[in-house]
Amino acid sequence: METVIQFQNACKQYGEVYALQPLTLDIAQGEFLSVVGSSGGGKTTLLKLVNGLLLPTSGKVLVMGQDTAQVDLIQLRRQIGYVIQGAALFPHLSVADNISYVPGLSGQKLSQQRLEELMKLVDLPADLLHRYPISLSGGQQQRVGIARALASQPRIMLMDEPFGAVDEITRTVLQDSIQQLHQQLQTTILFVTHNIREALRLSDRVLIINHGQVQQLDTPENIQAHPANEYVERLLR
Repeated sequence: METVIQFQNACKQYGEVYALQPLTLDIAQGEFLSVVGSSGGGKTTLLKLVNGLLLPTSGKVLVMGQDTAQVDLIQLRRQIGYVIQGAALFPHLSVADNISYVPGLSGQKLSQQRLEELMKLVDLPADLLHRYPISLSGGQQQRVGIARALASQPRIMLMDEPFGAVDEITRTVLQDSIQQLHQQLQTTILFVTHNIREALRLSDRVLIINHGQVQQLDTPENIQAHPANEYVERLLR
């Protein structure tokens, strides 16, 4: 299976402090990989190394075969969907314009049919397209954020605590939705969360990190059956 993201002994340092210790990791096309750990443990650093918001201090990060230190980062980011906590929609733009925003940066105009297809993908009615974010629930806003990330048909989706700002019932519904989307589209998903149960439920593999260092990388089944150390055991309690 094709590898779409590679960390080649990549690390990120600030002075003597490692935000991410040297990491070698291959992520395959269509894989759902969750990154779990405590706040400040290196999860978001890892994500930002993929879309070039950060560059490694040493080593390399390759995305679709391209070294992030040597590519046009604007072009790279336009090929990657990005979903963050709270959706971060533009309040002055309609749902339709929010979804169209990233393709519009490269001169593409989404048809009404495509907008309606994206709304259907995230299980939202098309009649919300003319509405503004303030009139949507938190769960609806998060779904619009996912639709916006999917609008440019990315091969990779980066999701940084995407369900952290919604209630537990909505969170479960959104987990079901992203699981169905992944099965349908086979997009590579790199999913950051501090919720180990969420990661175990959704992922093909789970990467557990703490203080920038890998604690365990394995399938959900193996992590639950054979936690690698006390830190992983504490997360599972």
